[in-house]
Amino acid sequence: MNRTASPFSRRRLLAAMGLGASAAGLAACGAPAGGDDSAEGSVRDGFSQADLTVPSEYEGRTPILFWAPFTGTNYEVLSKLFADFNESQDEIVAIAESVGGGYADLNQKFTASLQARTVPDIVCFPEMQWLQFHQSGALAPLDDYFDDEWNLDVYLENYVAEGKAGGQTFTVPFARSTPLFYYNKTRYIEAGLPEEGPETWEDLALFAPELAKIDVDGRPLSAIAFSADAWHGQADIWGFGGANATDDFQVTISDDKGVEWLEWMRKFIHDDGYGYLAKDSGTDFASGLAAGWRGSTAGLTGQTEATEGLFEIGTAYMLSKEGEQKQVPTGGSGLHIVRSDSQDRQDACAELFRFLAQPEKAAEWHVGTGYVPIVKGSEETQVVKDQVAANPNYGVALRQLENARTADYTNWDQGSVTEIGAAMGQVFGDNADPAPVLEALAAELQETLDDNRENYEAVQFEGWN
Repeated sequence: MNRTASPFSRRRLLAAMGLGASAAGLAACGAPAGGDDSAEGSVRDGFSQADLTVPSEYEGRTPILFWAPFTGTNYEVLSKLFADFNESQDEIVAIAESVGGGYADLNQKFTASLQARTVPDIVCFPEMQWLQFHQSGALAPLDDYFDDEWNLDVYLENYVAEGKAGGQTFTVPFARSTPLFYYNKTRYIEAGLPEEGPETWEDLALFAPELAKIDVDGRPLSAIAFSADAWHGQADIWGFGGANATDDFQVTISDDKGVEWLEWMRKFIHDDGYGYLAKDSGTDFASGLAAGWRGSTAGLTGQTEATEGLFEIGTAYMLSKEGEQKQVPTGGSGLHIVRSDSQDRQDACAELFRFLAQPEKAAEWHVGTGYVPIVKGSEETQVVKDQVAANPNYGVALRQLENARTADYTNWDQGSVTEIGAAMGQVFGDNADPAPVLEALAAELQETLDDNRENYEAVQFEGWN
């Protein structure tokens, strides 16, 4: 999935909805549902359902619309799950519509729908970026729907805290993931390298010259195709002993550890020539131009299918510097109910969430896509056991969860995520000196973090690192 995001911030969202600074404060600190004090419960008068087409066989049911940031294999698996839900009962019809290229497209379309006051019933946004919509009063709390059978206890603990704000739950895990290191096991074996792949960046530096001896279309095989992705960068800076920001809202990405991280990458790419910034690193990996790339666990099924008959994929934990702790940011998205003028539709959305939280359904989603099986018990289903036995890469993805944690505050705002990626691109692509690049970036990130700090504190997020 494309994680690239256009510059976006909570301030721009509020401006698009016609809300000024005073309204922003109310959105953060007012009603328990996250804003719009005049609203009663989760119903939001004047926000009607966006256009959708209900198949004739489901006429008369309560229709709910999910704007999904999925395409390809992931969207096909989602559609199958929705079809199963529609056949499991006779009162609700759940309809999924793909918004295109990923979270950025969803973000823009949903923002426009809020301005037009014609909204979908369900959305999902990456990591903590749902907070900007919660703060504008767009999302409904879920706690009143929980009971003994469906509640937060059914989900993996790594992802539960990230859905709570101000003592209420606004998202439940669904399409959750972590970044993962993919490598061409066939090429590694050909080069006489360990089949289990690298554990550290130092390992990759040792392996790279051996991989470069392999000719691919008249040029040496690259050890890795990089992408300028802030999600990967979060794992990288942690793996060098640094951080983007501290728990007391101080940006530290330009500290010595941050400079060391990007300088290591710059040297590996531009001085040593063992890696490069790719337009599409996943495509380059699948076509054999590079022996490694960093992707999402969510792409595991698609990558396996894309390379079938060409080479064997291996996966490993995200790399770290030797002697440093391996950590990965949680990723992917959860399910949110959009506040609208229909309580019936919102209630119906909760029934869909309950259905998708069954261990067997979570296992089906995991096996079909590579997203983490976020429901407890799903790992013990036979389908997951069979999948891990047939393809150990799924087991690597599951085990790496022990290293997963919530990303630093800088990655909670989509505009900041874009800025981090752009800074990485300057170093990876343009051979820029990391120190001044990170210094300029840190100033921008600090300004945004200072702007958002009061709002983050106001919602009393319960998942502080």
